[in-house]
Amino acid sequence: FRMEVWILRQFNKKIGLGSVSLLLCILGILFTFSFGGKGRYGDLILDSFGLEAWSNGNSGLHYTIFYSLLFFTPSTILGFIFKNNLGASLGKIISLIMCILIILMSFLSAY
Repeated sequence: FRMEVWILRQFNKKIGLGSVSLLLCILGILFTFSFGGKGRYGDLILDSFGLEAWSNGNSGLHYTIFYSLLFFTPSTILGFIFKNNLGASLGKIISLIMCILIILMSFLSAY
């Protein structure tokens, strides 16, 4: 019964600015990860703009992961502000987890 109520509440939510949170989260994931054995989409995008994806060739600091914060941070903020919009909660939760993981991993790799 509780699951049915939760599902009905999700369908009653309206599409709004908070829905962009889920879209930004998906873009951040596409920017961060590689799929199907291909290179990361973020690396390809940075290369097309003439920006370096790595600090030292294919080793060193990977800049793409930090560029993904440009998607995850606004996604988290929009999810918190417009929490009643469709997809805002899911985008907020995933983006918040990704932000925390990126920050933790960057600190851990520094030491």
